[in-house]
Amino acid sequence: MSGTRGLRRTSLLVAALGALVVVTACGSGGGGGGDDGGDGGDGRTIRIAYQAFPSGDLIVKEKGLLEKALPDHTIKWIKFDSGATINTAFVAGSVDLAAIGSSPVARGLSEPLNIPYKVTWVLDVAGDNEGLVARDGSGVEDVEDLAGRKVATPFSSTSHYSLLAALDRSGVDASKVQLLDLEPQDIVAAWSRGDIDAAYVWLPTLDELGKTGKTLVSSRELAAAGKPTLDLGVASTAFIEKQPEVITAWRKAQAQALDLIHDDPSAAAEAVGRQLGISPQDAAAQLKQGIFLKPADQSDAKWLGRPGRVGGLAENLRSAAEFLAGQKQIPAAPELTELEKAVYVEGLSDAVTG
Repeated sequence: MSGTRGLRRTSLLVAALGALVVVTACGSGGGGGGDDGGDGGDGRTIRIAYQAFPSGDLIVKEKGLLEKALPDHTIKWIKFDSGATINTAFVAGSVDLAAIGSSPVARGLSEPLNIPYKVTWVLDVAGDNEGLVARDGSGVEDVEDLAGRKVATPFSSTSHYSLLAALDRSGVDASKVQLLDLEPQDIVAAWSRGDIDAAYVWLPTLDELGKTGKTLVSSRELAAAGKPTLDLGVASTAFIEKQPEVITAWRKAQAQALDLIHDDPSAAAEAVGRQLGISPQDAAAQLKQGIFLKPADQSDAKWLGRPGRVGGLAENLRSAAEFLAGQKQIPAAPELTELEKAVYVEGLSDAVTG
């Protein structure tokens, strides 16, 4: 058995590295080279993977908050379409920091990937900003109708996890559904051609599909049913060890963004709208669909926690990993103690209060 597992792990890792071509195609300018801990050869280049969904991360990018905080560094923002491709980039040592969903993080911390990264921030808790939508004219009226139908979602994403959870909750055998691995932009194209019956995806793609579709379930509903998903900030362990002061600066920038979302939603919407290429009104509506913590909440026992007392986020990742293992998406869930080590709480209180 151990030999079989070793072969399986090796083959999957090789496949992940081979998929780096996809990552560089998704990224604006690729991802740099080598596992250099983010120093780019000079100790001053920080490679950040981001995704185009409404969040404080886009505010940090739009307003150049990190660039202002670290004027002696070069900040390289690289766009990705899903957590799966970000995980691949971490495997290849091509990014240092990232915005990524909790499900791909749970997968990344599990075998066969065992990615050496840690969670440093909670960007948001998924609410109505992710959901399952059935296309008008498909004949799908509820989740139970999806048996035998074509349903698209980006595999290894929070949406993939939520889709499996929605099927399980409704008693639908996922093996009876034709699940298609499509990135958000490809989902829109397949939807418009009538190639798929439904899709589980996030904003802003979710809003686009909603114009000609019906929402069957949202991630807010699934969270209430015990299957919450989050968008997280992660950093490679090597980068944290080499440049902890950058993590502090990044956290402070993210805290500024969260304050803006809560205290000046119009300014937050303008910044997010510019990044997404949509109106401030549409951006404001999309931001309202997510659940954003106050900066001080990051160190709460429910979330990241404090040194010596890692918060409930580790349990959340454990639950996600157990579910993925039950769905045969990963071989087994890591032990809770291992996931607690993957939550980086050092310096968190100073970053959110100072």
